[in-house]
Amino acid sequence: MTTSSSSISIDRLREGLSGRVIVPADPDYDQARTVVAGGIDRRPAAIVRVADADDVARVVTFARETGVELAVRCGGHSGAGYGVSDGGIVIDLRELKDIDLDVSGRRLWAGAGLTAGEVGEAVLPHGLVVGFGDTASVGIGGLTTGGGVGYLVRRDGLTVDNLIGAEIVTADGEILTVDADNHPELFWGIRGGGGNFGVATKFHYRLNELPAFYGGMLVLPATAETISGFVAAAEAAPEELSTIANVMTAPPMPFLPEETIGSVVILAMIGFAGDEEAGQRALAPFRALAEPLADFVKAGSYAEMFPPEDPDYHPTAAAMNMHLERVDRDVAATIVEFLEKSDAPMRVAQLRVLGGAMARVPADATAYAHRSSRIMVNLAAFYEGEGDRAAKEAWLRDFAAAIDQGDRAVYANFLADEGPQRVRDAYPGATWDRLVELKRRYDPTNLFRLNQNVTP
Repeated sequence: MTTSSSSISIDRLREGLSGRVIVPADPDYDQARTVVAGGIDRRPAAIVRVADADDVARVVTFARETGVELAVRCGGHSGAGYGVSDGGIVIDLRELKDIDLDVSGRRLWAGAGLTAGEVGEAVLPHGLVVGFGDTASVGIGGLTTGGGVGYLVRRDGLTVDNLIGAEIVTADGEILTVDADNHPELFWGIRGGGGNFGVATKFHYRLNELPAFYGGMLVLPATAETISGFVAAAEAAPEELSTIANVMTAPPMPFLPEETIGSVVILAMIGFAGDEEAGQRALAPFRALAEPLADFVKAGSYAEMFPPEDPDYHPTAAAMNMHLERVDRDVAATIVEFLEKSDAPMRVAQLRVLGGAMARVPADATAYAHRSSRIMVNLAAFYEGEGDRAAKEAWLRDFAAAIDQGDRAVYANFLADEGPQRVRDAYPGATWDRLVELKRRYDPTNLFRLNQNVTP
């Protein structure tokens, strides 16, 4: 049973906290409760900007004892808006930005309130990197515990494949350090199982060397041949190369020919972990697919893969995550057909060829189990107002059904609020059974339920 906001004692909540408690009367309340996804307008009774793990433990204990709904927020990028509660309490981790960098040992302890971009700024000057996702402003907390699929996934694996420890506050308010030797089953669970078992306050990463980088945006005309050819080239590429191919309607960008605006193009972000000469060889098959409409792939910093973002941009979009075995000419033709027929102001089929290092990790080594899935697909359609949402969701379902090849895999970090079966698809078979047992042990009352929830 959830306690109503009117029955929460803010004075009691504040007792013993080092961090700040933000309430509806505070001038920065609206800013503090806003998340990235548009259309989410939840009003928590209190937002606690925690100062350390002890603060987290106190708030967790308060929520457990009172029954109030608890949300945990890092960067606020949850597509379902799980980083904010309506009437409950938000543990806001954004002040937890401690960094302890061991350059010679290639290790990093990072506070869970840091963003992917902030971690990059700390380690990249030393020729080191930990691969996160594709957006600098994403908080490392949710991204890491869900898996982490980014521009280095084929060379370095998932973010969780480079996680060697963490500090966790469990539902009983205990602060644990977990790794391969300490609470190993919980350590297994937080590597892909999301926020089901506690609040991560620090992460311990193994860093990888990145002395040179070659990458950027390549825009190609989208046809059945270029799309299928792009996927084939990505599958055949050296593992140092990872791609995110957005097959989408061309936005009004100054560097694109005017006649292409609104037509379907491949807007690809390509990253190669190596020098320019090797990068040019790796990119040659992509550039040979068609005359590029724009080509910004060059030698530079890995940080350049993460362009500046507008903090006031809160898109409303329906989205669906799935996996495919192949994108041949027929599948590619279907993708183009659906994108051309939609009336959404922006629509996209994002293709991420996987494999490489992430596929060599055994499926049961972490709670991210989809190691053999070959191509991750994100379908999305922007909508204008709630009245338009149902139509765009129906289009997504039809689109997904038209290209479905039987792989039920789902990436939890790209799930919206889509129901328990989709969560089960994210954690198949024995993975689900292990996660349920962990939930029963560490969160039997389901305190941490605002996530892609594993029910105890």
